[in-house]
Amino acid sequence: MATDGDRQSKAQAPALIHDEHAKAEREARNALQQFDGAIAIVDEYVQEPARKFSLRPSRILQLHRFALDGLSAFAGNFRPADVEIEGSDHEPVGAHVVPELVEEMCDYINENWENKSAIHLAAYTMWRLNWIHPFDDGNGRTARMISYVVLCVRLGHQLPGHYTIPEQISENKTPYYEALEQADRAFKDDRIDVSAVEDLLKNMLALQLAGILENASDGGTSHARDVKLH
Repeated sequence: MATDGDRQSKAQAPALIHDEHAKAEREARNALQQFDGAIAIVDEYVQEPARKFSLRPSRILQLHRFALDGLSAFAGNFRPADVEIEGSDHEPVGAHVVPELVEEMCDYINENWENKSAIHLAAYTMWRLNWIHPFDDGNGRTARMISYVVLCVRLGHQLPGHYTIPEQISENKTPYYEALEQADRAFKDDRIDVSAVEDLLKNMLALQLAGILENASDGGTSHARDVKLH
């Protein structure tokens, strides 16, 4: 079973930053940039309710570019070669079918936008993008952020609460990995079952929203947490 820190891609591209401290600083800066980019997408649709949301590969690539800017030569691009995931039995698809499968994932979200719940659509996005593993690096970060965008836009709100779902996952990835692996096993049996991911998101959404009550109860003295999304 994967544990926190496992289930990581073996990146093919050489690192652009070799100093670990400098790399950590860049990752933190990019995480904020990616989150801001995600919220900008959400705001586009929240501020114009009549505008119909459509998930497109270009959006996914945009948020990936924010996360890997200055860290990978493949930032904002699908991986050019096959990849392995350490700490998981899942074998990602060949690089040649990545664009097609990402397009199919977007079609699923768009076609089911009105008849599936926000939690299901967000859970499916999170699992499916991880399953496809379309990038050389930064798959998890991008899947979590795209999932959060889908959740917020489908609900019609930039969700309140400082302890966001992506931040919660970043702090403890073990339940996240376990939920993804349950969905992976179901898919091996020719079933789409993202119920474990749905449960994870429900619990984390409740925790995020609980922060509003906490903030109201202590007289508004609580401060936002630092965003840690990598």
